[in-house]
Amino acid sequence: MFMAEFKLRFGDRKWYVRRIVEASSLEEAEEKAKRYAELMNKGEVEWKLSYVIEAERPLIIGDEELKKLS
Repeated sequence: MFMAEFKLRFGDRKWYVRRIVEASSLEEAEEKAKRYAELMNKGEVEWKLSYVIEAERPLIIGDEELKKLS
């Protein structure tokens, strides 16, 4: 499982969005994430891929994650 982070821009506003990417390799995940950004750029918000990482439990805050931070 992979997670992609995108930088979004609308006028002078900027923010970040993360999405889960289903892929069998990092290269495939990066290709899918780039394509996703291209397709999302059809509106007023500009999407730009920041990075893609492999993630076991992306976007989950559970007991395991809290224990790692303690």
